[in-house]
Amino acid sequence: MTTQTTAPQTPSTPAADSARTGLVPIPEHIGRALATGASVLTLAATFLAWTWTAEFPGDLTVYGYPGGLQVLVLVGAALTTLFALSSYGVKGLRWLTPSGADAAIKFAALATCGTALYTVIAISTELGGVVNLEPGAYIAAVGSLAALIGALALPFERPEPEPIDPDDSGWEHFKHEVAHGRDIVKAAFASGTPRPLATLPSYAEILIIVAILGLGLTIFTYGIGTEYDELFIGFLIVAGFGFAALNKSGLIARASQISSRHQNIAICGAFLAAAAFPFTQTDDQYATLGVYILIFATVALGLNIVVGLAGLLDLGYVAFLGVGAYAASLVSGSPSSPFHVHFPFWAALLVGAAASLVFGVLIGAPTLRLRGDYLAIVTLGFGEIFRITANNLDGTSGPNLTNGSNGVSAVPNLNIFGFDFGTEHDMAGFTIGRFANYFLLMLLITAVVVLVFRRSGDSRIGRAWVAIREDETAAQAMGINGFRVKLIAFAVGACLAGLAGTVQAHVTYTVTPEQYLFASSTPPNSAFLLAAVVLGGMGTIAGPLIGASLLFLIPNKLQFLGNSQLLVFGLALVLLMRFRPEGLIANRRRQLEFHDKADEPAVLSKTGA
Repeated sequence: MTTQTTAPQTPSTPAADSARTGLVPIPEHIGRALATGASVLTLAATFLAWTWTAEFPGDLTVYGYPGGLQVLVLVGAALTTLFALSSYGVKGLRWLTPSGADAAIKFAALATCGTALYTVIAISTELGGVVNLEPGAYIAAVGSLAALIGALALPFERPEPEPIDPDDSGWEHFKHEVAHGRDIVKAAFASGTPRPLATLPSYAEILIIVAILGLGLTIFTYGIGTEYDELFIGFLIVAGFGFAALNKSGLIARASQISSRHQNIAICGAFLAAAAFPFTQTDDQYATLGVYILIFATVALGLNIVVGLAGLLDLGYVAFLGVGAYAASLVSGSPSSPFHVHFPFWAALLVGAAASLVFGVLIGAPTLRLRGDYLAIVTLGFGEIFRITANNLDGTSGPNLTNGSNGVSAVPNLNIFGFDFGTEHDMAGFTIGRFANYFLLMLLITAVVVLVFRRSGDSRIGRAWVAIREDETAAQAMGINGFRVKLIAFAVGACLAGLAGTVQAHVTYTVTPEQYLFASSTPPNSAFLLAAVVLGGMGTIAGPLIGASLLFLIPNKLQFLGNSQLLVFGLALVLLMRFRPEGLIANRRRQLEFHDKADEPAVLSKTGA
C-alpha cells in the first residue's frame, strides 16, 4: 500500500508575514498596526491647536474644533483609519474595501500626510518659522508620517500559491486547485475588481445613489467655495489621493455598477443635485464659476462626439463656440450689431445653433476626407482663420459685421416669458442672482446635450461612429459611408457648441475674438477642451463633464501661480496619462486598450465585458 504524502502547508505567522513587505522593510502586521494607530493619533491631533495666532487663515488656534486645513487632515485620517480597520475584518466595515484594503490605505495615508506636512510648512513659511507651531501640528505631522510609513510596509502583491506536489492524490490536487483559484481571485481583488456581494433591494441602491450625489454636491460646493489659496491646495491633495484610495478600495467600481443598474435615475439625480447648487450659495461669487463651468463642460461634451465617438482629432473646435456666440449676439438686440434686431431667446438659440451647424458642414465637407494628423492641422487652421476673420470684420479691413477687436458689446440680458435673467429673484426663501439664473438655464441646455449624446451614441449612427474610430478602412469595407458618418458627427458637435455659445454671449455681455484662442492660460480654448475630453474619459458622458469642471475650476483657483499655471497643468497631465491613460471615467473599450495583456482578466471582470 502506497503512502500518500501532502505538501507541507506554511502557517500564517509573523515570520511568514515578514517576507511580504512593501517599500518599507517592516513586517506586514507591524506596518498595518502602525498605520492604524498613527492615523487615529493624527485624527485626534486635528482637535488640538496648530498655531498660536489667528494670522494664518482658517483659525487653527482653537482646541476641540477643527477648522480650515485641519478639517481636510481630519477627513484623510478618518478615511485611513476606516480602511485600516476594514483590513482587519472588523464587522460592519468590510464593505468599505470590496477590492482589498492595502492599496487604499496607502493612498489615504498619502493624502493625510501630504496635507498635514503642507499645512505645517505653510504655517512656518507665512508666520516666520516653526516657533509658531503648537503641539497639535507636531503631533499631526509625526502621526501622519508614521501612518504613511506603516502603509508603505504593506505588500503590493498577493503571495504566489504553493507549488503543487506531484504525489498528491486527486482530492489534494482538487483542494490545491481551489486554493490556487482563490489566490487568483484575491489578486483580481487587489487590482481593483470588487468582490461580488449580494444584490441589494432596488430602494436601497437608489438610496445609495442619492447619498453619492449628495456627497458629490458637498465636495464640489466645498471645493468651489474655498476662501484662500492654502485651503484649495489642501483640498486638491485630499480630493486627488482620496479619490485614488476610493478607487483602489473598489467603492468607485461598486458605485458605478449600482448607477449602471439605475442609469436613468442616476442621471436625473445628478441634474437635480446640480440644480441645488445655486441654493447653497449666499451670493453670485461662486455661481459665476458654476455657469462658466457648465458652458465649458457642454462644449467639451459636444467635442466628445467628434473625438470620443467618431475619433476625429479637432483642434479648432472652440471656433464653433465662437460662431454660435457671434450669431446669437448679432440678433439679440446689441447696439453694436449692424442688424439692429432683437430676436427672442428661442430664436437666437436656433440662430446660434444653426450657424454653428452650417459652419461645421462647410468646414467638414472639404476636409473630412483627410485622416489623423492632417485633419488635426486643417481644423487647427480653421480655428485661427475664424479668429482672424472676426478680428478683421471691423469696417476697415473688411465689412462691418463683428466690430473687429472690440467685439459685439452690450448684449442684453435674457428675458424669457417675463423672467429677467439679469435681476435677482426670490425662490422658496432663497435669493437667486444673475449668474445663478444663467446657471439653471445652462443646466437645462446641458441636459439637452447629454440627451442628444446618449441617444445618438446608442443609435445606428453612433455605432457607425465607433466603427469609424476603431478602423475606418474595415468600417468602409462593411458598407459604412465613412465620409457621411464623419460629416454628421462634425455637424452635430458644432451644433451643440453653438447652443452653449448662445448662452455665453448673454452671460459675458461681450463677444470678442480673443475669447476663442487655440491655447491660453484660462479656458475655454481648443487645447483645454481637448484636454477635458481626454482627462475625463473619451466616449463617456460623465468624463468630459468632470474633466471640464476640473480644468476650469483649478486654473481659476490657482491664479496666484501666475505663469506657472500651465507648467503645473502640464505636469498633472503627464502624471495622469502615465497612471490612468483611459481618463478619470474610463470607457470600457478604451480601458481594455490601455492595459497590458497580463491585466486583461481583471479589467474584463471590472468592466463587465
